[in-house]
Amino acid sequence: MHGEIRDAWRNRGVLAGLLTMVALIALDALAKVQLSGGYAIGAIVTSLLTTARRTALVASVALAVALASGIWNDNDDNDRALDWVVRSVVCVVLGGLAVYSAAVRERREARMRRLTVIAETAQRALLRSTPDSVGSVGFASRYVSASEEASVGGDLYEIAATPYGVRVVVGDVRGKGLPAVQTAASVLGAFRQAAFSEPDIGKVATGVDEVVSRIIDDEEFVTAIIAEFREDRVVLANCGHHAPLLVGPRGSVTLDTGEPTTPWGLEPHPELVEHPFGPDDRLLLFTDGLVECRDVSGRFFPLEEHVGVLRSAPLGEALDELVERLRRFAGGRIADDVALVLAENRGP
Repeated sequence: MHGEIRDAWRNRGVLAGLLTMVALIALDALAKVQLSGGYAIGAIVTSLLTTARRTALVASVALAVALASGIWNDNDDNDRALDWVVRSVVCVVLGGLAVYSAAVRERREARMRRLTVIAETAQRALLRSTPDSVGSVGFASRYVSASEEASVGGDLYEIAATPYGVRVVVGDVRGKGLPAVQTAASVLGAFRQAAFSEPDIGKVATGVDEVVSRIIDDEEFVTAIIAEFREDRVVLANCGHHAPLLVGPRGSVTLDTGEPTTPWGLEPHPELVEHPFGPDDRLLLFTDGLVECRDVSGRFFPLEEHVGVLRSAPLGEALDELVERLRRFAGGRIADDVALVLAENRGP
């Protein structure tokens, strides 16, 4: 609601400014400068900023001023009258082009909005709501899109309460837009199937890879990490992804995930690595948009400097604060999508 009010006032300000521009040009013409055709400049600029209706209003005012300029410029002789007519016709043509341009831009933006709604719907269907807890493990998740228009990208996450333990996957599809969303949907479908049928998360990882290899192109891949929580332990299978961050009462550490391996789509064989996951420990799984985010000077986001918020606040508030700090660091514009899952061992 506040955004709509702000946009309305901004549009009114733009319109007032452009009408003022026409008025200033008219005042300049009072000094006997023949600028009748130049009045349409306001309409041309308007067509780049606002609607076709507002553009038509500015073009109409410009034309009215252009026609009236014949009075104050004393167009009595034939040469000056012809010059005034030509300039007025130029004003009409330029105003008409400005209105047409604004109408085309409006239609294009309307199509983009429709596509955005479709993409956002697909994204929401893909990333289901995260449960607050599964057994003794609490969860919170956040998705931050690099797109200003829509929350659409190839980052993914899923939490599955399986007979073999609570399993979490966080991944990143190479690419953007709807093709990346389609690939992410296939990845999550394969993970959901394998997570409930395979007792070993290493086989879960290879099973997902078999599906991914059949659906993606040769130059595409999906980095991912799978975590399985077993009471006071966590087992990791890393397929070319960033290692998770463990935050606990004793401090924070990036967990070892074994020998690096290739992403899904490139036949990975991840090593399973087990770590302690004690009471009140928290585990942050994330995509590369978090740690590869840069500020205006090109410096990467220093995640280690912000682990305090991950330890002190409730899970959801901790991720909200982390995202806010990331936005401030990036100057309000995040260049890559970010998926975050924060898990906590809440004990028996």
